[in-house]
Amino acid sequence: MSELCRFAGIIIYMMFRDIQQHNKPHVHVRYGEYKAVIAIDGELLAGALPNKQLKIITGWLALHEEEAYAAWNLAVRGEHFKKIPPLN
Repeated sequence: MSELCRFAGIIIYMMFRDIQQHNKPHVHVRYGEYKAVIAIDGELLAGALPNKQLKIITGWLALHEEEAYAAWNLAVRGEHFKKIPPLN
C-alpha cells in the first residue's frame, strides 16, 4: 500500500499488484472510520463514504485523471509512483 494523496482528512492510496478483486483501475480511500474503493472514473466499487467526501474525491480524480492512471499502471506492476498534490 502506498499513499497517493492526503487532504481534508481523506487518505487516498493504491495497493501494489491490486487487480484480483477489482480489475478496474481504482484507488482505496479512508476517511475517519469509512473505507471505500473508487474507480478512477468515479464509480464507487466497494465500501462507503459520506456523500460530501465522495464528491470531493471524484472531483479530485477528475482533475488528476491522467496522473492517477499513470500511478495505477506503475502500481499494478509493483512499481512505486509519485504522490499527486491535493490541489492544482
